[in-house]
Amino acid sequence: MVLSVQAPAKLNRFLAVLGRRADGFHDLELVTTVLEGVPDLEDALSAEPAAELSLVIAGPTGEGLAADESNLVLRAWRLLEDAARRPLPAALHLEKRIPHGAGLGGGSSDAAAALRLGNRLFGLGLDDAALLTLAARLGSDVPLFLLGGTVLGLGRGERVFPLRPVPLEPILLVHPGLHVSTPSVYRAIQEVGYPFPEALASQAEGTAPPWRNDLTGAAIWVCPPLAEVRGALRDAGGEPLLCGSGSCWAARFADPLARDAAADRIGAARPDWRLWRV
Repeated sequence: MVLSVQAPAKLNRFLAVLGRRADGFHDLELVTTVLEGVPDLEDALSAEPAAELSLVIAGPTGEGLAADESNLVLRAWRLLEDAARRPLPAALHLEKRIPHGAGLGGGSSDAAAALRLGNRLFGLGLDDAALLTLAARLGSDVPLFLLGGTVLGLGRGERVFPLRPVPLEPILLVHPGLHVSTPSVYRAIQEVGYPFPEALASQAEGTAPPWRNDLTGAAIWVCPPLAEVRGALRDAGGEPLLCGSGSCWAARFADPLARDAAADRIGAARPDWRLWRV
């Protein structure tokens, strides 16, 4: 029996860096929407029982990714084995479409998918609270993918709370093929400073959060070519926002026609960049 689950990307609509903690991490406040159902921007993880645990990685963005114990999918699976107190031998196949190092949460989404999939495949019966506890051990972004929808994240991002859904404006995502290391961006904050060391003000129900990412300056410090993508989106009439720590950008537009015109313009000028319409 083969089971399969989708692993979608995410968009941080609001990301505030509130300061550095004693443990070296940063206190964050995030409003994130999981981008379910975006064509060609979600990974797929499948599994079936086998004699031993294995992982095969394929897909257009899978090249160069290690299928060893450092991979978040296998790390998630090992946590399930610890919780079950027995081996969970399975043949795993990960089809990668979310670009690596783009700020879209692909690895974290894959880990969350592994937790859901292993729980179902072996009938472990772990409830949502148990899975969220395991997810928080894997990384700050993993728990939000278990909740789905629009999520408030606090602490390192691992403390998650579901929010009422607020529809996204017409969005164009642009990935220039660059890879940006998240740790390097957080280290660079010490060089560029904290642009807005303040939390999100109370929002009326149904109000979209501010379009803000406090990591933008640090990410451009680490990877200056990111500024070219921001400029192209501005020139095309969009309001750009860096996705997480980069290197993908999201830009919102007044209506789908404006977004599509921008996509056609940027796609013609930069055919080496990948574009998605949300």
